Amino acid sequence: MGKPTGFLEYERETAPAFDPLKRINNYNEFHTPLAREKQQLQAARCMDCGVPFCQSGQQVGPTTIGCPLGNLIPEWNDLVYTGNWRQAYNRLQKTSCFPEFTSRVCPALCEAACVQAMNGGEPTCNKENEYAIIEKAFEEGWVVPEIPQVRTGKSIAIVGSGPAGLAAAMQLNRRGHQVTVFERSDRVGGLLMYGIPNMKLEKRFIDRRIELLEQEGVQFITSVNVGVDYSAEQLCKEYDCVILACGASNPRDIQAPGRDANGIYFAVDFLTATTKSLLDSGLQDGNYISAKGKKVVVIGGGDTGNDCVGTCIRHGAEYVTQLEMMPCPPLTRAVNNPWPEWPRVLKVDYGQQEAIALWGQDPRIYQTTVKEFIKDENGNLSKLICVKLESKKDESTGRMMMVPVEGSEFEMEADIVLIAAGFLGSQSYVTDAFGVEVDGRSNVKTAPDSFATSVPNVFACGDMRRGQSLVVHAMNEGRRVAREVDKHLMGYTNL
Repeated sequence: MGKPTGFLEYERETAPAFDPLKRINNYNEFHTPLAREKQQLQAARCMDCGVPFCQSGQQVGPTTIGCPLGNLIPEWNDLVYTGNWRQAYNRLQKTSCFPEFTSRVCPALCEAACVQAMNGGEPTCNKENEYAIIEKAFEEGWVVPEIPQVRTGKSIAIVGSGPAGLAAAMQLNRRGHQVTVFERSDRVGGLLMYGIPNMKLEKRFIDRRIELLEQEGVQFITSVNVGVDYSAEQLCKEYDCVILACGASNPRDIQAPGRDANGIYFAVDFLTATTKSLLDSGLQDGNYISAKGKKVVVIGGGDTGNDCVGTCIRHGAEYVTQLEMMPCPPLTRAVNNPWPEWPRVLKVDYGQQEAIALWGQDPRIYQTTVKEFIKDENGNLSKLICVKLESKKDESTGRMMMVPVEGSEFEMEADIVLIAAGFLGSQSYVTDAFGVEVDGRSNVKTAPDSFATSVPNVFACGDMRRGQSLVVHAMNEGRRVAREVDKHLMGYTNL
């Protein structure tokens, strides 16, 4: 699997990124892929390790070890190394519906579980090898519509066109079912289209795949909000099965005095408006929340918070500060975070890199949250009262909690606040419309090891079922619900 001594002979090399001060002048992707010959040497680093945790997808508590899709990583690494790119693509598409998406936005759980990363070493570049495979496949014309030869006569409605919904649609359509995807936005893609900035995933790559799915027979209906514009009852009557793949789009709020001030927005609304305006008019229509010349505070230190930092910088913000409730992660794995778990270590993502290049320091302030929003006489946000946090044990539950440090309050000027504090689950108007049961976190409740909801012929998958998660998990759920729906309709499945 790869060259037997490749991991000893070749150093890890990744696609170089454009200079931060240059790339912030546009919203394009900003890495230069390695030459194919160099990428083959990177694939040669894949070890014949015997136990490829990279493809295990094993769930250990809250952690997934390796690729949830079970991608045949050692196999396609070996094929890339030997120059058998067509066969590498054939192996890749066996388990992954959309490698062009995951190779851009997946955090690479497979690399965290690579044997070479066991003692702080450098893992194989699986993500970039995947990128090289799928882009060469498109370049060579190997990715073509797979139109089913026989139709089953069964019809399926999928509500939501994010990664879970699209994966289910691809699989079920190729099985021969008639699939219709309903999307409330004006463009197909869900989280991929409007939740992820263009510099991480250029939308032309989504359009490229949607065109293929349409050629295969998938029908897309946009700007229709099921549960509002189109009744759940009608949908269930018209289709043999319904799959709910609406995502976890209920944002977590910050409840503090002054929350009603003008200038406070949810991150998802901010990012969506920017991307829509960018696609509609190149930001010329002004239909977005501009951070130009503004002092911005982003509440939340995760990927969405980082995306807000990078987007605000491209708007021309005067300054961006990012507040994180938790302590700064360590530089190396802690004792309680062993390989092959995901490493909970300090990461400097693209947005923080750009902030450091612009202003000379990391925009993140750890163990800090907002205590109060201060408004001016016109009701506009003017500043924040922040407070430092410390970790203490809750004696009633035994859990560690972040609590305010007495006397640690301080002020911070702010024109705009973007709340990137995560999501609480599915939106109630959809679940209420279909009458499906939800759990305590407002995720759709399904039977154990199943995607079936409490309502006959209605299934759920993706973030709507499991809660806020990764694109690769959503794709895995879409593929799995497709198998279950197919078996439910046909009595067996070959998916």
